[in-house]
Amino acid sequence: MHYHGSCHCGQIAFDVDGEIDSLLKCNCSICSKKGYLHWFVPKSRLTALKGEDTASVYTFHTGKIRHLFCPTCGCAPLGLGEHNGVAMAAINARCLDDVDLSAVPQVPYDGRSH
Repeated sequence: MHYHGSCHCGQIAFDVDGEIDSLLKCNCSICSKKGYLHWFVPKSRLTALKGEDTASVYTFHTGKIRHLFCPTCGCAPLGLGEHNGVAMAAINARCLDDVDLSAVPQVPYDGRSH
């Protein structure tokens, strides 16, 4: 499947390819406060259309994930990092167009304990 995603104002926009078979619902401090529903894909499946170079970046704890957010509308559509040597994108599924989130299983993850 091919999906289009963006921040609220459209300053950050991207396309991503893959099958959304589940979403990770983390209870860590940032995910809880932001309401993230993560879909993890290899960064090679992500095509930045605009805004990656002008996005604001937030890192915390280990600093390994670069949480990108729009400096205009504040929306946080994705994070970038690495897992086992592979560049990864953590897509905030709430920022994808035309996805019925209620139809996708949400897997709880205890990020507060990690």
